[in-house]
Amino acid sequence: MLLVWPHAGTDWAGDLPAVEGVCLDLARAITPRERLLVVCHDGPHQVHVSRRLKAEGIDQRRIRYAIAPSDDTWARDFGPLTVHEDGRPRLLDFRFNGWGEKYPHARDDAITALLHAEGIFDDVPLERIDLVLEGGAIDTDGEGTLLTTVSCLLEGRRNPGLDQTALAERLARHLGCDRIFWLTHGWLDGDDTDGHVDMLVRFCDPGTLAVTVCDDPNDRHYRELRALREEVADLRNAQGRPYRLLELPIPAPIFDRGRRLPASYANFLIINEAVLVPLYADPHDAMAMATLSGAFTDREIIGIDCRPLIRQNGSLHCLTMQLPAATLP
Repeated sequence: MLLVWPHAGTDWAGDLPAVEGVCLDLARAITPRERLLVVCHDGPHQVHVSRRLKAEGIDQRRIRYAIAPSDDTWARDFGPLTVHEDGRPRLLDFRFNGWGEKYPHARDDAITALLHAEGIFDDVPLERIDLVLEGGAIDTDGEGTLLTTVSCLLEGRRNPGLDQTALAERLARHLGCDRIFWLTHGWLDGDDTDGHVDMLVRFCDPGTLAVTVCDDPNDRHYRELRALREEVADLRNAQGRPYRLLELPIPAPIFDRGRRLPASYANFLIINEAVLVPLYADPHDAMAMATLSGAFTDREIIGIDCRPLIRQNGSLHCLTMQLPAATLP
């Protein structure tokens, strides 16, 4: 698993202790189950991070450190995507442009190439793809079906000049998908990604989808999330059957200086032997944990308080990027 540690040069500067606490919780949950690649901003930052992890008793043998300067910490959107060809992994380095030129991004866009040049991924080949694509903008069943949203992928500042047909062809060619569901509904107040699907709808397995829902008619999300629920109910799996739908309630409104934050339980993180679920000190937390427990009966369900993360509009899945074992020796 890839984790880019927050530092004082990011938007986390005023909230570092709280967000570092979430990163420590993540490391504590991940390292007993798989290796963790921690990317630090520079040498002094690595010393600081390693001291924090050691102080928490986290097994250093399960952690690999690397140094690469970063603008931010959302590894899901600028980290490498992995495909397998003939049983061997290949890393894809898509362009990252700060969610449509909204934020500084040049250093984040360079991280994957820097890590590869340093030999972090051993001899796994890396291909640079001249296409803007954030990892949080897609979700896949691993069997050729991909979920995405029209509002994000067709937003004009990402890949100007490419229409839906052209983008579908590129996604199929690079990712090996043969079916793409382009969702037209779904929206979260405060979201600055133009509608990343990993905050709305996720695959739990090839036949099961978890979808964010809202049951409060007075909530401004009610109409749009109801339309999303209906849209997802109309989807069919590769065998032509309806998906089993699991409903994840939207948390009660969380505000920061008057701005509602895009809290979502759909931003869960699947790791070896466990599923990490974002929690928000909300009455719906227990319901979300129970729902995902029913979807992942062979995995431990672990809740992690993500209130610090949501202040910058993301959560667990956004903060991390999975790496197959062969890519992190």
